[in-house]
Amino acid sequence: MKLFGFGSSPTSVTHPSQGDGASDPLSHQDEGLMAEMSFLDHLEDLRWSLFRGIGGIIAITIACSFFSGWIIDELLLGPAKADFFIYKLMGFDAKTLVMQNRVLTGQFMVHFGVILSVGIVLGSPIFIYSIWKFIEPGLYKTEKKGLRFAAFFATFFFMLGVSFGYLIITPVAIQFFSNYEISGMISNEFDITKYFSMVTMWAFGTGVLFELPVVVYFLAKVGIATPERMRGARRYALVVALILGAVFTPPDPFSMILVGTPLYLLYEISIFVAIRVQKTRAQAMKAAAAEPEPDPS
Repeated sequence: MKLFGFGSSPTSVTHPSQGDGASDPLSHQDEGLMAEMSFLDHLEDLRWSLFRGIGGIIAITIACSFFSGWIIDELLLGPAKADFFIYKLMGFDAKTLVMQNRVLTGQFMVHFGVILSVGIVLGSPIFIYSIWKFIEPGLYKTEKKGLRFAAFFATFFFMLGVSFGYLIITPVAIQFFSNYEISGMISNEFDITKYFSMVTMWAFGTGVLFELPVVVYFLAKVGIATPERMRGARRYALVVALILGAVFTPPDPFSMILVGTPLYLLYEISIFVAIRVQKTRAQAMKAAAAEPEPDPS
């Protein structure tokens, strides 16, 4: 990372990097222009980057409010309906949940919470892009490539996890709890605020769990997660995957395996990620060792 060059101010000038990620020597004129970017200038750039990112999220949230009816009826309450398309694909004999509002502000908070959550998810790329444009001038070419790779796969695995949590875990859990009875005298009627919080936890919690390969990528970059260590911890990874499957799903073996299996597969994928990172690090170290030392004269 370059010492100067953060921010998008016109006075921030960086020299094009070479193919190997190293910068050419800067001229005195370039150094003078870059020196004009003080610490306070960087803070000002950061402040405006945050404003732009948060403004993007607010704009998307306001836009989502115009589609709140569809978002709540079809997206949030979709798994609560017996005709949800996933039940047909799974062959479930599903039933529609009976929903109730037991708190005075319940429906208002759910309405506001749903719109805000969807707005944050859809607006987060704008926020990330704004922060990226702030730090991009201070990165070498190889650093930019690595961060773009990590950002793409972090987004991919998060969205994959959210989709899995919403389309698989949520319907299975809803039908399990809606059909579970300890006595015929007790009917299952669910509070809308609890329903919203559980659907959010199942969807976004799974999205976070699916970030495992991305976490391993960064740990492998600093030499903490090595392929040898991860292969030796396979048995523990299987146990942890099953435990997480039991925590995030109803307490039955089918649901536990349903979630634990993809989590363990992600662990195996993470081993290949660690192997790839280790090979790249070894090649970089070999290339650096082969470079001739600079002539003092």
